[in-house]
Amino acid sequence: MRTYHKLIAAAAVAATATAVAVVPAIADPPGHKVPRPQDITGVGSDTIQNVFDQFSVDYNHSLKTAAAPRLYSWDAVNPKTGAIGDTIQDKSGSKNCKNVRPNGSSGGIDAAAGGALALNANTKDPAKGGTGFCTDFARSSRPASQPADGNVTFVPFALDAVTYATNAGSNAPANLSTAQLVKIYTCKVHTWNQVGGKSTKTIVAQLPQTASGTRKFFLTALGGGTTPITPGPCVNNRPGENNPPPNGSFPEENEGVNKFLKGPNVIFPYSVADYIAQVFHSAKCLNTACTPVNGVICKPKAGQDAFGCDVHGRLQLRDINKTAPTVIVGKRVQLNPKFTQLFRRFVFVVVRTKTGHPGNVPAYLQKLFGPKGWVLTNKTAAGDICNYGFGPLPPRKC
Repeated sequence: MRTYHKLIAAAAVAATATAVAVVPAIADPPGHKVPRPQDITGVGSDTIQNVFDQFSVDYNHSLKTAAAPRLYSWDAVNPKTGAIGDTIQDKSGSKNCKNVRPNGSSGGIDAAAGGALALNANTKDPAKGGTGFCTDFARSSRPASQPADGNVTFVPFALDAVTYATNAGSNAPANLSTAQLVKIYTCKVHTWNQVGGKSTKTIVAQLPQTASGTRKFFLTALGGGTTPITPGPCVNNRPGENNPPPNGSFPEENEGVNKFLKGPNVIFPYSVADYIAQVFHSAKCLNTACTPVNGVICKPKAGQDAFGCDVHGRLQLRDINKTAPTVIVGKRVQLNPKFTQLFRRFVFVVVRTKTGHPGNVPAYLQKLFGPKGWVLTNKTAAGDICNYGFGPLPPRKC
């Protein structure tokens, strides 16, 4: 284990002391109610769903009138059951708004990946007093990839990075170069000793589910930042992995408890911010599989993040090109601003483009997502970004 990993372990207690105070909350909006037609709702990325859940609590708390539109964000998977692709009523008042839950960045943006509630599906909400759409925004952990993303605007609101993770006791080295990662994910090398590891065991290369923004970003970084590489046939090929749910399917992003991610030969990309949030700011799962118990996966305590659980399992972040993904600043674990550039990224809120408006953000979303909106300028929002492991956009700091 590299020295900085030892420092991180020593900083764990101090780091959690800066996390947000816990409030009893269910990740999906809003408790046991369905958002109203005038409320602002979004879907998409798993990576940034927890910070958006926190945004919802804090932004809604700041509103002065009951009639004011609230912010709500649907998780990528059902937070009570772990179900993938269940049906949700995105807003009340319209049958149009009841459909399959989009999963992942592309699922939240593109109808082909996410169905009727994806942003680009443009599913109408005809209810009186509504915003005009069932879905008002999407969360994305990848940048735009025109023309597939259509007439939408990607608004960056925080910083993240992606590195590779392996399990404790792994046969993998603690550092890999970009070129070595390309060879692993294109199946040009097959055993760990070929890339500086300590075993002739076969590498078990894993990627998140196909609509994942982290998956696309990681493959694009391996392709030099412009065109994603095509994974080889050795990737996600464990027995049963390509079966449909619930007995198969690829892992979700940023988790280590999936059965296909177990063992000393696994390699899996991971959001550095999500890892920081899970390990240093989140409650432990009620069981080792992190499956719901009466609809609850973990029980946050005071000083821990209200949303999200520690689902990293035994996975540990590793270095790329001899750069560490994290640093410690004032006893707090943060993103390393000197981590390899190709693997650093923005994360985004995605809205329908409205040319001529500030930031091309529609007028009714300016208060939230415009250049002077709450998410980009409010101190509480900046604190939420830091407490969930991300970096606020300069000049703001954690």
